[in-house]
Amino acid sequence: SRTGEMTAGLLLVFVGGVLEVCSGVSANRGGYPSFTDEVPFKITWPDAEFTLPTSGALYNEDDFVIMTTTEKEKYKCLLPSLTAGEEDYDKEYGGPSPGDLLEPLFKRSSCSYRIESYWTYEVCHGKHIRQYHEEKETGQKISVQEYFLGNLAQKNKVEEAEDVKSTVPTKNIEGQLTPYFSLEMGNGTPCVLKQNQPRSTSVLYVCHPEAKHEILSVAEVTTCEYEVVVLTPLLCAHPKYRFKSSPVNAIFCQALAGSPLRPQQLAQLDKEQEEQLKPPFSGVGWWKYEFCYGKHVHQYHEDKEQGKNIVVVGSWNAEEHIDWAKKNVARSYQLKDDGVQKVKLVSHFYGHGDVCDLTGKPRQVIVKLKCKESESPHAVTVYMLEPQTCQYILGVESPVICRILDTADEHGLLSLSS
Repeated sequence: SRTGEMTAGLLLVFVGGVLEVCSGVSANRGGYPSFTDEVPFKITWPDAEFTLPTSGALYNEDDFVIMTTTEKEKYKCLLPSLTAGEEDYDKEYGGPSPGDLLEPLFKRSSCSYRIESYWTYEVCHGKHIRQYHEEKETGQKISVQEYFLGNLAQKNKVEEAEDVKSTVPTKNIEGQLTPYFSLEMGNGTPCVLKQNQPRSTSVLYVCHPEAKHEILSVAEVTTCEYEVVVLTPLLCAHPKYRFKSSPVNAIFCQALAGSPLRPQQLAQLDKEQEEQLKPPFSGVGWWKYEFCYGKHVHQYHEDKEQGKNIVVVGSWNAEEHIDWAKKNVARSYQLKDDGVQKVKLVSHFYGHGDVCDLTGKPRQVIVKLKCKESESPHAVTVYMLEPQTCQYILGVESPVICRILDTADEHGLLSLSS
């Protein structure tokens, strides 16, 4: 259909801004009405030896568009059929309900944790949700600030949460229209901003075959009302709660005669982004922050007239870090259901920074290295907080970090040679 052709063409235009609307053909789109923002796509640039995949979305050699870049490079882009796998989804299901599938998780007193820059979130499934922050005070006393975002007082409330409707609710989660099972939890800590009404949370359980009941996200949708998304493999036994056969639909763009495998402008853009993400990691803003692992954390500003103004926020000393680690309880591990601790985050102490004019003491920073999955293996997120004057928290999150966190010893020190 013409609609399928032009929508797919416009979709490709937005990738790198280098492709023009197609001047090609497209076969019938398998009865699918149109492309929508809720159906994600990924464009790949295969070579001449490429063969179409035999699993996932189906492809027809006659279903393609011809794309032309601003550099007059031409590509034949094969489009996926979006109706593949719908038959299994529509079949009648007579197995356990979503609540029954999740019952083992509720019965075994399992808790999941999400560690953010300041708050830690604790979801004890079928029991409560807690938001808390721990600080080590003088005299080795630990101060805990906490709020309960919701409680489930009776076990039979889980059964009452069953959705008896034939339509499974869905939500756009990270670009994917996702079915979910919702468990409502109320009776949380009273909220001053809502005349002391109790906090409440909707826990959305989402199928993910490889998950370990991780907390994907925590959001305050309205004042003192929250939404928590939990990934679990338990729901995947129910066909209506599974992702479609191909959550991300691939569009294969093959170079035609005289064109490079990948558009020149797109290759150059990728190269520039990789250069920006190489260590040392720097944040963006008037002040930039440079982190060199095991060396220093710098805050700097570059000016054409005055040059580079550098402030040393902290310097590395392994012995000082170990002393700090022994005195400060950092929740650097996430307890999995099988009892194995997998490192999700480590905290390192960098002291002896430049003296702060406001306190008369050297600056110091706690660097939090966190595993954060991303489609781009080189993606890096950097943020800086100043919870106390001239005492900082630097967060560095990246897929690169995931590969080395499990080498951490009891003090959080990493083995970069692994």
